[in-house]
Amino acid sequence: MATFTTDTTEGTSEPVPLELATTARARRRGLLGRRGIEGALLLAPANSVHTLGMRFAIDVAYLDRSSRVLAVRTMRPGRLGLPRPRARQVLEAEAGSMERWGVRRGARITVRHA
Repeated sequence: MATFTTDTTEGTSEPVPLELATTARARRRGLLGRRGIEGALLLAPANSVHTLGMRFAIDVAYLDRSSRVLAVRTMRPGRLGLPRPRARQVLEAEAGSMERWGVRRGARITVRHA
């Protein structure tokens, strides 16, 4: 399993567990059918998400090609997110997680593969 940190929290907090969804099948499935997630899920490539059929609210961070956060949104179940033209990856986690981890607009995400 991979982990990630942000340039705003690096060295001050534990790396966050990260699941990678890099195949079309894994991206389509995303967090559907789960009751929660330990850490976060990175969908790549991706520029939009939906929460149709989700059981819980999620935080969504849209990342550009250099893994810099373009925007962070909280989405309730049953919503359809608009595509972000400059986004190349999407980071998903349970609602409230991104703020705790320092994931905010302008932050850079660093992924480490275990």
